[in-house]
Amino acid sequence: MSDSDLIKLYSGRILDLAANIPHAGRLAAPTGTARKRSPLCGSTVTVDLVMAGGRVTEFAQEVRACALGQASAAILGAVILGRSRAELEAARTALRAMLQDSAPAPEAPFAGYEVLTPARDYRNRHASILLAIEAACEAAALSEPASAAAT
Repeated sequence: MSDSDLIKLYSGRILDLAANIPHAGRLAAPTGTARKRSPLCGSTVTVDLVMAGGRVTEFAQEVRACALGQASAAILGAVILGRSRAELEAARTALRAMLQDSAPAPEAPFAGYEVLTPARDYRNRHASILLAIEAACEAAALSEPASAAAT
């Protein structure tokens, strides 16, 4: 990767997101927890969430990832509260398509992922970018029985 490629990939906006990840930490009593790891780079994201009425009501994430993975987690953390499992899964599908198939960025409220479009050309970074949303989808699926019981 050349210096100009690195500058393009690690823009100021991406670095700002990586430095300001919302909902960092863990929840005391999550209804769903998932941990995802990228075998290629070793990045990991653990997501705890609480769902009630089919919506995320509490969220926390522990992120140990590269700047791109951290930026992705920051984008997710900024918009996840109030989202349904279906919305999370649609965002994951759209983000994967954006990275792998040059599709458009996910729609609002997940449109912030657009900042990661320069990573399309770096397939070895895709797994790290997808970690947070994949962990959130898994945690939401695990949380559904608890969410249904709470309604």
